[in-house]
Amino acid sequence: MDPVQPRNWPTDGLADRIGRLRGRLADLSKAMPLRDRIRRGLLQGLLSAAGAIIAFLPTQILGLREGFWGAITAIAVLQGELDATRNLARDQITGATIGGLVGVAVMLTAGQQLPSYALAVLLSVTACWVVNVTTASRLSGITATIILLVPHTGTPQHMLVSRVGEVAWGVTVALTLVWLRARYLPAGRKN
Repeated sequence: MDPVQPRNWPTDGLADRIGRLRGRLADLSKAMPLRDRIRRGLLQGLLSAAGAIIAFLPTQILGLREGFWGAITAIAVLQGELDATRNLARDQITGATIGGLVGVAVMLTAGQQLPSYALAVLLSVTACWVVNVTTASRLSGITATIILLVPHTGTPQHMLVSRVGEVAWGVTVALTLVWLRARYLPAGRKN
């Protein structure tokens, strides 16, 4: 039995069926009345803006230079449902950690040239597949890109701690806001 494939799941056409389900969900969302789309969009926008500000402001008070990564992460992770937010949070933390560790290791051993960068992305993405968190693979490649291509001050180790810390902070803010929303404004309740 393939260790990646859950027991009793059909393998033939599964990706096609998932694709069709996604398409149906997108169609249902588009069929939602305009008033509901506006209301839900405003709520999501409000949560995203609040998450970004809450994630960004403390970094400014602490004098951190790249607090925008926490704000970006909060926006990226914040979803309407707690389960979806948890899954994205896991992917963000895993991807940032793996991509950061691989990126720093490659930078310290092979330098900061373009072939080293390509190697870091390759190894980061592959590592996510090896630890069976494939959904974090693109985020690990993005973090490796940030580590190797974005100009920084300080040591590579400092970049790693800073990047993973900023992501963790953004994830924490997003999870907290979505949890508060679920607790105090359940989806079925009308505003």
